[in-house]
Amino acid sequence: MDIFKENTFSDDVLPVVIVGNGPSGICLSYLLSGYTPYCSPDGFHPNPILRNKLAENHHLSLFDQDLEYLCEGVEGRSSNPVAVLFDALLLPDGDFGVDCASPLIWRYEPQRATPHLVLGKGPPGGAWHAMEGSMLTLSLANWMELPGIKLKDWMRDKRKNVRNDRATPAEIASYYQHYVSEMGLEKSFACGTTVTSVHRVSLESAHSVWKIQGIQRTAKVEGKEEMEVPFSVYAENVVLATGTHDIPARLGVEGENLHFVCHSFWELEAAISSGRLDRASEPVLVVGAGLTAADAVLAAHHLNTPVYHAFRRPVNDPALIFNQLPKLLYPEYHKVHQMMSQQQHKLGEALENLSNQPLTSPADGTSPYNSYPGYLSFPKHHVVAFKPDGKCVLEGEGGLQTVLQVSMALILIGAHPNLSFLSEHGRLLGLNPEEPVSCRRNPLDVDPYTYESMKEPGMYAIGPLVGENFVRFLKGGALAIACDIARKQKTKRQSATESSNTNSLNIELTNCTLEA
Repeated sequence: MDIFKENTFSDDVLPVVIVGNGPSGICLSYLLSGYTPYCSPDGFHPNPILRNKLAENHHLSLFDQDLEYLCEGVEGRSSNPVAVLFDALLLPDGDFGVDCASPLIWRYEPQRATPHLVLGKGPPGGAWHAMEGSMLTLSLANWMELPGIKLKDWMRDKRKNVRNDRATPAEIASYYQHYVSEMGLEKSFACGTTVTSVHRVSLESAHSVWKIQGIQRTAKVEGKEEMEVPFSVYAENVVLATGTHDIPARLGVEGENLHFVCHSFWELEAAISSGRLDRASEPVLVVGAGLTAADAVLAAHHLNTPVYHAFRRPVNDPALIFNQLPKLLYPEYHKVHQMMSQQQHKLGEALENLSNQPLTSPADGTSPYNSYPGYLSFPKHHVVAFKPDGKCVLEGEGGLQTVLQVSMALILIGAHPNLSFLSEHGRLLGLNPEEPVSCRRNPLDVDPYTYESMKEPGMYAIGPLVGENFVRFLKGGALAIACDIARKQKTKRQSATESSNTNSLNIELTNCTLEA
């Protein structure tokens, strides 16, 4: 959709504008387009508490029920109660890898649809289009799907054999783009848009609304070059669904801008593809203990390039993502966790040059690093500095320092959202307004049952901005927002009806003549 060609958006106030067209924005668009979840009369849920609650009002849609009441007694892997609830309804016993049928049925009820606009820089799917295309995703395929189209069925149509329940990022990106088209959501999507400002303005009626401004790239057509055209739209409610892949987090240490220090997994991929990195290279240093860091360890180890791996936490820290993943479902990440645990550098011991190690384990077990040759972890260490000659200084407990010679350093410690279109980059909306917004340490402060900002009425946030990094859980945020928007729209209609009835009554009274 070209916004600048849609005259209806120039002065009209839309009920909802969604900033971000990744899975969060797509799922919310689906729920705002009239697709309505009900509990099937024949549906069954393994949780008896939830099953009994659903039976009390099985004739009502989820939009018309008390989400806070339904959330009570339901537990899961998210700290957001509605996310846990909706996940439990869409994927009963999902944590056990069981493909249990959902008790929900979906009905298309166009009278419930709320006009809205979804803005995104690229095609529907958001950051998934920028991710590396061959590696498997962390989540099982059915955890990545959105309501209405089974991802595994779609994958089966696209490739001859589905050997496991995991998909590649390229497949996920293509699925999301197909989903928008198949579910008829395209009319609400404006791609190629960059939002530059979101702020409150007052209309002539003294009613305050959101003004969203930005630039939309026009597609190349015959005889015309691509253009950037400014736009502005107005909305009663705005939803932040921008994700977190915009700005890589930095260490803030000496030498971090040197040429061999990188901040994305894709730079490692580029070095491998170009031949700059191979088995003869000096070791690669990976800093971080998240899943992207684990992917980097696996990629370099697969290439037989030696790997130093530094991270701040102890290996057995419950907060490490590896300690939260079922081992049977994620064997590759369990392997990295084993490497981190079994192949640790001991403080005070001489550092063995990984480049001199054999690429296979010695049969006699004489090497202290014989379990995983070419890998060494540094738990409870942090980077002090990078030097121009390719050296990195690490510091462990007690202030003991270790100097490593590396060919490349990958700083993979997360990313920050780009909220430059908000006042003070959205800082005032966070749990701690004194700190920058961070999905892990300082997410946006929202009501847990509506996802509306506690600081800005009419502004909502969803997905990683509120701490939800898994697609399976961000769908609950979409449900919470859709329910609250529906409630607001219903209240608005009732107020308009009451106002109309009052005006009619006043007119009738005015026209009455009193008889003596």
